[in-house]
Amino acid sequence: MPEQIHGASLDVTEAGELAEMLTFCRDWLAGPDHDLLAASLHRFTGTGGYELPALQADLARLAFLLGDDGEPLVTGDPQ
Repeated sequence: MPEQIHGASLDVTEAGELAEMLTFCRDWLAGPDHDLLAASLHRFTGTGGYELPALQADLARLAFLLGDDGEPLVTGDPQ
């Protein structure tokens, strides 16, 4: 039986993979296309109530709850 995290039905490996994907998305949103992505999110939500920094914080919080250590997954110069 898979080990459960706070009653969720994800095993540790699945939770780790999900945390890595959330961290990857958060890091991508902070990259060189930040302004373009912020404008796209604004158009998608149709409101100024949910901005890119809030989305990044939500992704980081969920990744942390799944066991992420906060370290960037990809390093190096952005293209």
